Amino acid sequence: MLWMIPGRRLLKEHDCTLIEIKQEIPGFDHFIGSWVYRGNINLVVDVGPANSAGKLIEALMKMNMERVDYILLTHIHIDHAGGLAEFLEHFPMARVVCHDKGIRHLVDPSKLWEGSQKVLGEIAEAFGPPEGVKEKMCIPHTQAQAHMKNLVVIETPGHAPHHLSFSYGKNLFAGEAGGNYFPVRDMDYLRPATPPRFFLKDFLESVDKLMALGDQRICYAHFGDAPNSRQMLKRFRAQILRWKQVIQKEMSPGSNDLVMRCVDSLLEKDHDLKAFRYMDPDTQKRERFFMANSVRGYIGFLQDA
Repeated sequence: MLWMIPGRRLLKEHDCTLIEIKQEIPGFDHFIGSWVYRGNINLVVDVGPANSAGKLIEALMKMNMERVDYILLTHIHIDHAGGLAEFLEHFPMARVVCHDKGIRHLVDPSKLWEGSQKVLGEIAEAFGPPEGVKEKMCIPHTQAQAHMKNLVVIETPGHAPHHLSFSYGKNLFAGEAGGNYFPVRDMDYLRPATPPRFFLKDFLESVDKLMALGDQRICYAHFGDAPNSRQMLKRFRAQILRWKQVIQKEMSPGSNDLVMRCVDSLLEKDHDLKAFRYMDPDTQKRERFFMANSVRGYIGFLQDA
């Protein structure tokens, strides 16, 4: 299905559309999707989890999209790349642009799956285990411009060490390097995605790289878009530092329930999270889960500093 925000335009501009990949998990509506760019070259940015790959394929078929030239993977986490094997079965002409250090995990995803189960638990089971793909289907990100001369590939570690962002056709596909962004009613909700191991300096440098690009439409992996990338990235950079201050103040010796106390404090003090109160209970549960994981990244970083 094509995702539309009530009262706003269909998310389509420069032949670039966001397709929601519906999940069978309460609270996960409008959370996972793929960006699809149609033109002389047809692109799909991220393909979602294994258990919902068929939904993305069906959506593309309804769009009469019979050819996919390239799949751009922002990173190899299972909610972004888990459905790759099934997707390539239906679009065998496609080639996958991935961080060169991530390709081996696409070929043999056993360690990736094991780590995902430890971190995500039941959510990982709902996403489903990824299957391996043939290495010849993958293009290391360092070689991508030899295939697509107008594609700009930016290494943006922070959310993950192998994270990439892409600029193409006046669209900045930022994955989670610019945070997670959701329109809620008439408000914007912006949240960092900083799971362990988190390195603040790397994350800030990645945001600075994206801010140095020309201002363009920013397309988030989770879940939506905004017309002014620099404005949103400047706002996000300030939020990253705000989280550090809030979490650092909560880290008193011998404190109990530190993670959830930090989550509650952030919800109270971070104005970019104020739309949380208007989310339904299942969505709030999802956001608390991922906020807690992001807080753990900060705590680990601050303890090692």
